[in-house]
Amino acid sequence: MTNNHLKTEKSLGVMAIATFLVTCSITVGTLVTFPKNQPVIVTQDLPVTPNQPQSPPPPKLDKLTFTVPIPYQGKTVYKVQTNSNEKVISLTFDDGPWQKTTPEILEILKQNQIKATFFWVGQAIQANPDIAKRVVAEGHAIGNHTWHHWYRRMNEATAKSEIERTSDLIYKTTGVKTHLFRPPGGVLNNGLAAYAKSQKNAVVMWSLTSADTDPRAKPEVFVKNVVKGAKPGYIVLMHDGGGDRQRTVKALPQIISGLKQQGYKFVTVPELLEMKP
Repeated sequence: MTNNHLKTEKSLGVMAIATFLVTCSITVGTLVTFPKNQPVIVTQDLPVTPNQPQSPPPPKLDKLTFTVPIPYQGKTVYKVQTNSNEKVISLTFDDGPWQKTTPEILEILKQNQIKATFFWVGQAIQANPDIAKRVVAEGHAIGNHTWHHWYRRMNEATAKSEIERTSDLIYKTTGVKTHLFRPPGGVLNNGLAAYAKSQKNAVVMWSLTSADTDPRAKPEVFVKNVVKGAKPGYIVLMHDGGGDRQRTVKALPQIISGLKQQGYKFVTVPELLEMKP
């Protein structure tokens, strides 16, 4: 065999091996076996097509501030006089976020395309931060309901701590700043409301209660209380936390249905405060 023939065969052999390698390199982690049983792992990455769709980034919570119109800053609010008695009403829930009840209430609100207002206790936020984030992500409004939910009288330093500590945790957990405050139990003379007003918050009370803290009442009573007592511009008090609120969960769909049948539109407390008389 001539030298030229040997050179030609070697060249063809090298080209065959190179072609084989290129072909195999398009498969990530392909096992290639060469003569003499020597395995080689080919780990070349696949090229990324410029127009290849990428996974969307995880959703981020918007930075929200629930402000209070000037006429309501430092004031106590029970209801809002709406223009021409427009049929709007605000559903509010106290004492959460709560591990089981709050997600159940969120599902009912979502099914009915309703936004509500939640007044949170600092200790409950600390225990359920993921639920707090979900409430904000789903578009509901947030208010401050103190850290411990105390009714007792307190000095200014204690009242400040109860409110500011909760405000700080709401912001740290959800990115929300709120100027809505509701005193536990609706107590207005224990120092909490006075401090909240000094900070130009609106002290948001209620004009209609479901009475869902009554341990003897059945869900049907909650429905009757709200549906029959509703008036335009009213703020409705219910609870998603602070105890077993399964009766509230059971009553809520009927409350919503009854109000819808009367022609009511549901708004958050911040939206209600923005309405002109």
